[in-house]
Amino acid sequence: MGGINKFWSGNKNSVFKTLGASNHVDAEREQHDYYATEPRATELLMELETFNENIMEPACGEGHMAEVLKKHGYNVVAFDLIDRGYGKVMDFFQVKEWEGDIITNPPYKYAQKFVEHALEIIPEGNKIAFFLKILFLEGKARRKLFEKNPPKYVYVSSSRLKCAKNGDFENFGSSAVAYAWFVWTKGYKGETILKWFN
Repeated sequence: MGGINKFWSGNKNSVFKTLGASNHVDAEREQHDYYATEPRATELLMELETFNENIMEPACGEGHMAEVLKKHGYNVVAFDLIDRGYGKVMDFFQVKEWEGDIITNPPYKYAQKFVEHALEIIPEGNKIAFFLKILFLEGKARRKLFEKNPPKYVYVSSSRLKCAKNGDFENFGSSAVAYAWFVWTKGYKGETILKWFN
């Protein structure tokens, strides 16, 4: 970026937002990678998929997803590694099995580990739905994950949905990051179906 500096009066954050590539540089990221999902994203998922009556939300934050799921009649077990005043305090990686489905927006740096563990602990035929950056599609390690466990659907949001740092939606403007719902059915080995919503 050296060449742009003499023409640019904004900061590094401005450059990335202008380029549409804001990825929350490390110094600006929330300490525990807490970016709450706006409730509308989960509302939209409810129009796309149906789930087991029992749902686990293992990165519940302040309950933005869990409350929408409850409103739609699901039995929700919500917890997080960090106490944010909602749900239990618990480590997802200590859970050995779960008979229901799993819906969450995990800390992005641990997203693949969350996906792998979720698929490990649910029964064949059950689902997991993860709200992730579209960038999750790239990378050699994730390619191996997708080859072994292809998502059944990837629903790309045509309009930007927000994940607000520390759940502070009031002071969070529009998002420069594109998101999608990645939905796996354990045991599915077919092609991934790409759809658009919103």
